[in-house]
Amino acid sequence: MEHLVRVCSEKDRWVLGWLRQRVGDAAIARAAAECGGDAKPYLSAVCRRLGVRIPMLATPRAIEPSVVAEQSLATIRGILTSRYPPAASRSAVAGR
Repeated sequence: MEHLVRVCSEKDRWVLGWLRQRVGDAAIARAAAECGGDAKPYLSAVCRRLGVRIPMLATPRAIEPSVVAEQSLATIRGILTSRYPPAASRSAVAGR
């Protein structure tokens, strides 16, 4: 079925498998053809055409900040602090 619709990620591959079980290959092929255009339609367009909502996928992994992200945020904070000092410092500079 990947020859009829765009599959750009593993999530798309999962959705296509789920959709094939739910509505069947013939319905997917019909909906993809109804989307028109020269390019393959996105799965979201095919699902809309079929009137089907994709179930939410669970993301079991916890989001933990990486070392690189923490370093980048520290750099950004330093840049912002140098350009925009805290309010107490601004009032002291304005009083000069």
